[in-house]
Amino acid sequence: MKLGASSSPAAVINFVVDGQPVAKGRPRFARVGKGVKAYTPAKTATYERQVSWAAKVAMRGTAPMSGPLELSVSLYMQIPASFSKAKRAQAMADTLRPTTKPDLDNVVKGIKDACNNIVWGDDSQVVRIVASKHYAARPFAAVDVKPVEGSL
Repeated sequence: MKLGASSSPAAVINFVVDGQPVAKGRPRFARVGKGVKAYTPAKTATYERQVSWAAKVAMRGTAPMSGPLELSVSLYMQIPASFSKAKRAQAMADTLRPTTKPDLDNVVKGIKDACNNIVWGDDSQVVRIVASKHYAARPFAAVDVKPVEGSL
């Protein structure tokens, strides 16, 4: 696992979140007395806690980054057990890419929300996103954050 953080302005923060990447679920609603309460689905909340923990470890107690940032996310999805040997070989060679759920942008949204007040003050600081989905024998998400070149 690659972890890193420093207080220099050119710092690059990178961390890995083990396990199958999870898309940010839509809020759910429950009736409470005469009112309605919104809550985050358990699977989403659990994954966001996992991302937050990995981000905190990578930050090593430093303050959240400031200014415009670039976020790079590489999702490595579990190869389905139903794949044939040939299809599995293509997936491992990265010539076959996942086109199934979860949606790439929904996973990135969950990662962005989980990094608020840890890696950055607010996810609105992310001005550039580079994201991709791949297959892997072991599922995980690799996250890199760096200041945008030429920014103060």
